[in-house]
Amino acid sequence: MESTIELRQMKFYAYHGVAEQERVVGNHFVVDLALTAPLMAAVRSDELEDTINYAEVYARVKEEMEIPSRLLEHLAGRILSALKAAFPQLTAIEVKVAKLTPPFGGDVESAVVILREKYV
Repeated sequence: MESTIELRQMKFYAYHGVAEQERVVGNHFVVDLALTAPLMAAVRSDELEDTINYAEVYARVKEEMEIPSRLLEHLAGRILSALKAAFPQLTAIEVKVAKLTPPFGGDVESAVVILREKYV
């Protein structure tokens, strides 16, 4: 059985962007995750040690969000790498990072980067 844990709409105020002003003033960001792992032991046991601790996942994402990046691609890649290192039982990760109202002179709700990686 394949199991997926999703953490949706994690909201952060952070300092990512190409323009220096973005890294000074900051902006609102939203992160969504889909984490795939074999979790049948947790289905049977009802024990936290048999699954992936959601609070620990959030803490890893928060740590990466606190480190300024110029590109959303770089930020999403760091989040993906940090999660894989912390939770080696993951068989797939999808990371979606959205910068709300990006400052490039248009009426745009968000700029979004999605990275997906599967592990054999």
